[in-house]
Amino acid sequence: MNIKYVISTMIFWWRENRLSFEQECEFIRSMGYGVELWPSIKGYDECRYDRRNWPRLTSATEHMLVSMHSRVDDPTLEQWNEQIECAKLLNANIVTDLRSFGVPEGPEVNGCDFSAEVVKMAQESDVKLCIETGNLSKIAKIGEKFDSLYYCLDVGYANLDPEHSFTQYVDRLSSRIAHLHLTDNYGQTDDHEPPGLKGGISRENWQYLLNCLRKYDNEIIGSFEMCPSMPAVMIRQASEFLFDELKWPNKPQKQPGFPSIIYNPT
Repeated sequence: MNIKYVISTMIFWWRENRLSFEQECEFIRSMGYGVELWPSIKGYDECRYDRRNWPRLTSATEHMLVSMHSRVDDPTLEQWNEQIECAKLLNANIVTDLRSFGVPEGPEVNGCDFSAEVVKMAQESDVKLCIETGNLSKIAKIGEKFDSLYYCLDVGYANLDPEHSFTQYVDRLSSRIAHLHLTDNYGQTDDHEPPGLKGGISRENWQYLLNCLRKYDNEIIGSFEMCPSMPAVMIRQASEFLFDELKWPNKPQKQPGFPSIIYNPT
């Protein structure tokens, strides 16, 4: 296992704030992290993956590890092709939920012609696709159907499922996990608390996850996806638990050459 870390923009772009994209990327890069892009800002319909935005994306994320969360507006095949081309340009993988991937609702996975086309486009562009955690049996079936897919384990979701335990998610998916959404909750709602929440995911489960991931030679992106929304606070709070207490590997280091950066969200 080789794991690197990014900061998800889900909270401070999609849910709450309208921060400066360039400013946030500069700060995150200075702290040694990559970035997980979300397709839009709360209150706006424009997709950041539209072709006209590519120069801005490439400039702001230069020298950064980048991952992308798929569009969540029921993207067409044309829109999928555009975001796959964007991912190729940024050397990014794409995390997608089942609906955006075109998987029909219900327990079965029949009628996945749309998904097959998405997989084909991603393979042709050498872009890694990761299916985000949903119903465990269903995403496992999707993985069996498309062997080029990887999994994104949302650890918060795995802590909420009334039918399957956290360790069952880890056991079933760990051999093909390429992405983690690192968050915590009290087991009631997916409220995206910082890892290490008292009364949240147990220390034993966090350790079990790490031990299972170490069995496989996967390249993994660990994405901090939590409240509060400011990246500086995300980094401090998650680091105290994951790196300082649990000793997760490859802790990002503040980068030299950024002494003058002042973190001042707009």
